[in-house]
Formats: sequence, structure tokens, C-alpha cells
Amino acid sequence: MMVQSRRHETAATTGNGYVMAALGMLCIAGGVGMLVARLAVGGVGVVAMAVLLICGGLLLAGMYMLQPNEAAILTLFGQYVGTDRHEGLRWANPFYRHRKLSLRARNLNAPTLKVNDKRGNPVEIGAVVVWRVSDTAQALFDVDDFERYVGVQAEAAIRHLASRYAYDDGEDLAAGEHTLRGGLDEVSQALREELQKRFEAAGVEVLDAKISHLAYSPEIAQVMLRRQQAEAIISARSKIVHGAVSMVEAALKALYERDIVTLDDERKAAMVSNLLVVLCSDKDAQPIINTGTLYN
Repeated sequence: MMVQSRRHETAATTGNGYVMAALGMLCIAGGVGMLVARLAVGGVGVVAMAVLLICGGLLLAGMYMLQPNEAAILTLFGQYVGTDRHEGLRWANPFYRHRKLSLRARNLNAPTLKVNDKRGNPVEIGAVVVWRVSDTAQALFDVDDFERYVGVQAEAAIRHLASRYAYDDGEDLAAGEHTLRGGLDEVSQALREELQKRFEAAGVEVLDAKISHLAYSPEIAQVMLRRQQAEAIISARSKIVHGAVSMVEAALKALYERDIVTLDDERKAAMVSNLLVVLCSDKDAQPIINTGTLYN
């Protein structure tokens, strides 16, 4: 069951840090000046001096710095206040707690998993996922550890994806059905969509996802390799025979149209047999020259 989102990101009310830093320094400078004057001549109000120093300290305490593609999540006594995405020197209520969070794209190199494909054959599959945080409130408050959440959900998505597709083509598949090996673009798109559904609860956006490793498990790799080789040989032989028949047909037609020689059915059969042997053989044919008559 997917985690239900309870909170969404809102923009926090913050100020320009440079302006507030200048005000804070002025307040502290004023308080220090009053302190010096009191020590020198006396008579300066202690309350005013203390107020200036405290105000200056509070103004400087609310300062924080944000780098590009970085956000600050602000909370007040455990309550979410908002998120500041403005880069540079910023200022907020000094009683706010600032928690910084990177918004940059991140890579997840999922470990190679051993799973069963649609046929039940064990395969090894791995993927690379590019993701980033899109909703900071969901990432921090809706899941316990969003980085660990991403890793676990990515592994679950890859396992589920592998069980939906067969590793390679076969007679048991419907026409046009995609496979892990033959339909990488479609499989990658399906992986991105499933990852996005799983990451949505954590406020994470999937930028890209690709299959990085795909192979049969070692225990069946040799058997599957021999099967693929056999299928390739059968396919090649089929094309060779089809081409040879077309060539024989063209040769007989040319002999008939040019009236080079007239052959009865028996001689035609012998000629067809010889040509097919020459054209379909995987070794060089050894020609035998007939020095007798046509029918000897």
C-alpha cells in the first residue's frame, strides 16, 4: 500500500539577508557605542543599550545561506512553516529551525537483481535512475528517510517490471509484444512511470530511468545461448533456402525463355537438386564435369 501524502510544500515568508545583516550590525554597533559612552561619561540608558544589542543579535541569528538548487525547510517548535528556495543570503524568524535540502538531480545505481521474467526464467537486471526532490515537505515529513525510501521502492519497481516482460522473443508471445531485450525504450518508459507512482508519496520526481544491466542468470545462460544459436541457425537456413529457390526458379525461367536447352521433368528435377545443393551447402561444392552426352 502506498503512503498517503499528508502535507505539501508552501512558500515561506523570508527576507533579504543582506539588508537584515546591515540592520543587525547597526543595532550592535549602536549598543556597543552606548556601552562605551556609559563607561566614559555615564548616564546612558541601560535598557536602550540592551534592546539594541538583543535586536542586533536576533537579526544576525536569523541569517542563513542557500546555494543554487538548495532549499531551506523552516519549522517553528515542530510545526512546518514553509520552504525557502531563494539562493543567496537569506533571513527568517530567528526562532525558526532551518533544515537545508538539496534540489539537485541525483543518480541511483540500483544493484543488479536476480529476478524471474514473465516466463519464469531467472534473469539478472539492473537500472540507473535519475531523480530529484520536487516537494520538500513531502520528502521530509511524509516518509521517514526519503533517500532510503527511494532505494527500496526502486528495487521493488525493477522486480515488478521484470516479471511483466519476457527476456526475449518466442513463439509463446503475442505479436508485437515487447520484451526486456528487444523493447528497451518501451521498458524504460514503463519503468519511469512505475517509479514515478512509487516516488510520488515522497515528493520525488523521476527525471530518467534506464536498464543498465540485463542478462540470463549463470545457471541457465549456457542453455539459453544454445537456444538462441539454434534459432539463429534456423532463421538463417530459412532465408538461404528461400533465396536458393528463387534463384533456381529464375534460372529455369531464363533457360526456357531463351530456348537454350529443353529439359524434361526428370532433368529439371536433377538440375534443381544440384543447384539447391550448391546454393544451400555451407561448404564449397566440388563440380563434376560430364563429358558425355546430355542423356548419358
